[in-house]
Amino acid sequence: MIAIDLGSNTLRVVQLDCEKSQFIAEYEKIVKTADGLSATGIVADTAVERVIAAILEAKMTFDFEKQALKAVATEAIRKAANAQAVLEKIKKETGVDFEVISGEEEARLTLLAVKHRLSQLHYASRNFVVVDIGGGSTELIFHYEGEVVVRSFPIGIVTMAQRYKTLEAIRQVLPDAMLGIEKFCAEMFATKGELHALVATAGTPTSVAAMKLGQTYATYDAKKINGVTLTVDELDFYLEKLLAMPFDKREETCGTGRSDLIAAGILIFKQLFGILECDRCIVIDDSLREGVALAGCRDRLLK
Repeated sequence: MIAIDLGSNTLRVVQLDCEKSQFIAEYEKIVKTADGLSATGIVADTAVERVIAAILEAKMTFDFEKQALKAVATEAIRKAANAQAVLEKIKKETGVDFEVISGEEEARLTLLAVKHRLSQLHYASRNFVVVDIGGGSTELIFHYEGEVVVRSFPIGIVTMAQRYKTLEAIRQVLPDAMLGIEKFCAEMFATKGELHALVATAGTPTSVAAMKLGQTYATYDAKKINGVTLTVDELDFYLEKLLAMPFDKREETCGTGRSDLIAAGILIFKQLFGILECDRCIVIDDSLREGVALAGCRDRLLK
């Protein structure tokens, strides 16, 4: 089973052996789908070309013709006025037909991947919240024993970084921008009770975890990232460390064109720590693409 996640910043592909329940190949490429979206309301032609080029490059690793394939698109395509034309062009050039999923479905599939990884790590907590800080949206998934509540918010690292040009400007607007998240979390705590853990996925927490382990974008190893603990103080430490680096070192650490986005993401991440009243989190690399693959294998087995 091959799964493709077209995010607001990155295209991610994974192949899952359904019989062995093992991920056997993966690929990702920064495509900046949402570049300029907040200003123009559309996905730029240059971004579409980057997506097409990345898919064609991925085809050199994956056999899209002989494997079951599921491709999903998220917030950038959800918001874009030219979404239909974009998806039609991608399909024409690559043969890949993307389904635009809701923020809630995105969260549900992400939770599936996170729970799968947590079980492999023998993590036993039953009450936890997953935060997925994406390029165009942030999903919160409250997992209580016997109940899951999800909500998607249109706050992402790409949109915030492009709308507010400096970190100081982002710092100033975040309390108001994330007021909806704060109210939602307060309601969850009042009606459902406290949580035992915070679990974080997507590029910002995994990049900070990679810095903690001394990894760069080129040497990134998801197997070592899974299960890493980050504290709120470490967010400040690694943000300062990142900002103190020369530009080329930041690019090497975070990946080309990502350092400003990761810096914005750390500010969002830190705000979430405060809202959720947590001082540490567990980082999981597995996210939407893995969830899509796991759901695809499950659906095939049920047929």
